[in-house]
Amino acid sequence: MPMHKTSAGPLALAYGVLIVYASLYPFDGWRVQGLAPWAFLASPWPQWWTGFDMAANVAGYAPLGFLIALARLRRDPAAGGSGGAMVVSLVAAGTLSFSLEALQTFLPSRVPSNLDLGLNLAGTVLGALLASGLERLGLLQRWSRFRRRWFVDEARGALVLLALWPAGLLFPAPLPLGLGQVLERTQLALAEWLEYTPFIDWLPVREPLQQPLGQGTELVAVALGLLVPCLLAFSIMGALRGRLALMLLLLAAGLAASALSAALSFGPANAWAWLSLSVQLGLAGGLALAVLAVWLPRRGCVALLLPVLVLHLALLNQAPANAYYSLTLQAWEQGRFIRFNGLAQWIGWCWPYAALAYGLLRLSRGDARPRIGA
Repeated sequence: MPMHKTSAGPLALAYGVLIVYASLYPFDGWRVQGLAPWAFLASPWPQWWTGFDMAANVAGYAPLGFLIALARLRRDPAAGGSGGAMVVSLVAAGTLSFSLEALQTFLPSRVPSNLDLGLNLAGTVLGALLASGLERLGLLQRWSRFRRRWFVDEARGALVLLALWPAGLLFPAPLPLGLGQVLERTQLALAEWLEYTPFIDWLPVREPLQQPLGQGTELVAVALGLLVPCLLAFSIMGALRGRLALMLLLLAAGLAASALSAALSFGPANAWAWLSLSVQLGLAGGLALAVLAVWLPRRGCVALLLPVLVLHLALLNQAPANAYYSLTLQAWEQGRFIRFNGLAQWIGWCWPYAALAYGLLRLSRGDARPRIGA
């Protein structure tokens, strides 16, 4: 049986790196307690645990199990089948989970737990079973045929970015659909690193803005925040009906992720509190701009994506730190959301810059050959 080219392996590696970050955050205060790193295996059942923590441990490792099993199945389907993929997933994810729990022994802000290890393995099993089931049903092959029909040859990078976009929105953003606000935090981090060096005087100082963005500026920022992923999607698909369907799918994903983030931060009753009049107008404006962009050629979408991204980032990084936004970040970074902090936060910070790099690379390589449906 022929081997299948798949991006599941690199995705599994990248997801594993994010799990490492989320499990060891905030990476400071390391100390030796006189306990063996594996002592947590014989510890009693944790006294303090919540359903949220248990679900987070299962959900955090399910994608890893899915990606590892998928990479195994697509690379060599005859080597052990579903059973072999399950074993590989359990060994790889189990080794990672055990190592991270052991390292948490040396972190004051983290507590290693045999319950966490078991839940991580359960999540791995669920993910691997899902990959095996989809492979047996032929759904993965159907997706491959669908992708070959509707998308350009080199659509893999854009598809990964589009899949990660809603995940980045789960981390609280200063503005709806606003990913990539890193200027102030980067300046603070550089100031901390250079504090006792002569280079501190060379660091440009940016005074924090006190006045919130005007409604018009917020409207434009929200509109561009929706237009960016739409242009990215249009750059890998030429068919008009496919572009319209993707546009509506991205709008629904953005709304759902933003509502879920608000619900996790402020409670289910406030899931839609962020949807003010200016935000609604911004979404409508972004949707209108995306409708106009569906007529552009793929290379034109890539060329337009770059200035739109730059303008969006410029507006977003001028937004002041809202008091409620700062409290929300503190809750995510120090409270029960700490397990999601590294995953969603880094995606939210880096996504626009990865999309910018992808667009520059696409332009330098030229347009890709269209598929049948394009």
